[in-house]
Amino acid sequence: MQRDILVKYLNELLHIDEITDYGPQGLQIEGSEEIGRLAVSVDAAHAAIDGALAAGADMLIVHHGIFWGPPKRIAGAFGRKVRRFVQADLNLYAAHLALDAHPELGNNAELCRLLDLAPCETYYNYKGTDVGLIAEPRSATTFDELVRRFSRGLQPPLRVDSFGPKEVRRVAVCSGSAIRSLEEAQSRGCDTLVTGETDYTMVHMPEELGMNVIYGGHYATETLGVQALARHLEQEFGLPWLFVDVPVAQ
Repeated sequence: MQRDILVKYLNELLHIDEITDYGPQGLQIEGSEEIGRLAVSVDAAHAAIDGALAAGADMLIVHHGIFWGPPKRIAGAFGRKVRRFVQADLNLYAAHLALDAHPELGNNAELCRLLDLAPCETYYNYKGTDVGLIAEPRSATTFDELVRRFSRGLQPPLRVDSFGPKEVRRVAVCSGSAIRSLEEAQSRGCDTLVTGETDYTMVHMPEELGMNVIYGGHYATETLGVQALARHLEQEFGLPWLFVDVPVAQ
């Protein structure tokens, strides 16, 4: 498949050009013009590059790309990483907030599926885009059962705060680092938040607000979107793919 056709499709599917992010998203490094195999991973880490090259991939699609904030010189550690892509003719495509927010393929949509929650609205706006979802259980569900579903589907949570009701009725879901959405979630009627990690300045807030929180791990909660996107591309274009798992200790 031609790279430019795939990139155009991805940009339109994920609304890449409509979402303000921490840095430019989409095709971050241009490589081979023909795409026959994909690799997907959470981070554009050296281990992800290794896995992509070992699999014979022509494009690596990641959630966390290489641009965060002001421009950087292509030198030092950053330069070495960029040169690996260029020398291997490997395309790098990144979708950060766009993949969190996507209503069907995003990290949060996938977390809702995993937890058997029905999304009903969005929340947690960042520069014009709601990146989180508010959802309701499809049937009566306890917080303990929600924790069990998370453990079966991904991994045992890194931490659980159970200061809210035993039966959950309305759940805010936002992967990665969204503990700062807790007050908004409560104000929107949520009793529970599912996110990746905490912030020490917020460690007492769940108890003070009377909220339940599942901290599933920043990495773990963001493994879902890239794989959902890869499955979609395989169905649409017949592109084989590999998930390069590079867990991050937290």
